Amino acid sequence: MPADAITLIVGDEELLIDRAVADVVATARADDPETEVIDLGPGGLEPGRLAELTSPSLFGGGKVLVLRASQDLGKDLSAEVLKYARTPADDVALVAVHHGGAKGKALVDGLAKLGARRVACPKITKAGERVDFVRGEIRRHGGKISPDGARNLVEAVGNDLRELAAACSQLVADNGGRIDDAAVARYYRGRAEVSGFTVADKAIEGQLAEALEQLRWALATGVPPVLIVSALAQGVRGLAKVGGAPRGARAAGLAKDLGMPPWKIERVQRQLRGWSGDGVARAMTAVTEADLAVKGGAADPAYALEKTVSTIVAARSAGR
Repeated sequence: MPADAITLIVGDEELLIDRAVADVVATARADDPETEVIDLGPGGLEPGRLAELTSPSLFGGGKVLVLRASQDLGKDLSAEVLKYARTPADDVALVAVHHGGAKGKALVDGLAKLGARRVACPKITKAGERVDFVRGEIRRHGGKISPDGARNLVEAVGNDLRELAAACSQLVADNGGRIDDAAVARYYRGRAEVSGFTVADKAIEGQLAEALEQLRWALATGVPPVLIVSALAQGVRGLAKVGGAPRGARAAGLAKDLGMPPWKIERVQRQLRGWSGDGVARAMTAVTEADLAVKGGAADPAYALEKTVSTIVAARSAGR
């Protein structure tokens, strides 16, 4: 088999998959700028079509053939792919994207035995993995960032890898060199989800002074009170959902049932220490009252939010 004639991409992290495919295309077009790219989505490959797509073109030129969701090809189409992979065409780069798992594993094993180049693109689910991703992205663009700065950026931007990648690119482009906490704060302190969820985390963890400080800062920078209430509500609902799950259950096993990513469940499990069922109920009531207050029921939404944060911290303390 010619070098890199077959590339097997395994995993379900879409950004990493797209980058791996783009790398194959870039390599092919470095040799032949006119290389044709044929990207087949699920169901795009029919019996006999592989032979047609990989046959020499009347006009010459190379091809990159991308088979998405190859775990869904089925036995017959997988056999066609493996048959082709034994004697691949010199001017075709075949890329098989497989989401991992047991389905379609025979294709993965078969391509591996035939010497396909394998690229792992596993889903990034843990907070630590996202921090590593951010640090790698910053390095990729020629900059540096501390572990704390990377953690702050993840908390500020969220968990979407595309948004994190864009943020890293922007920070390096605008700041260059070393990206410190001040740079992260300058760019993302106005994001509602940052301020709101920071307030919620501090309150749920029982850090009253820090929660009130973050709350006042959020309001001062223009974060709407209704979004802060929303973040508080999500935080308290997370306590209720995870607290109601079977004791000792692993986050990965609970993710589907609770509709939360494993990293979030692990974080809430840590936050639950010191909380009682009655305390969570009291906090939920406080959040419901705050929602009514900031939507017109109170003359001073800021005071209503401070009262809510204090009530949440007191509810947690009562559970110790």
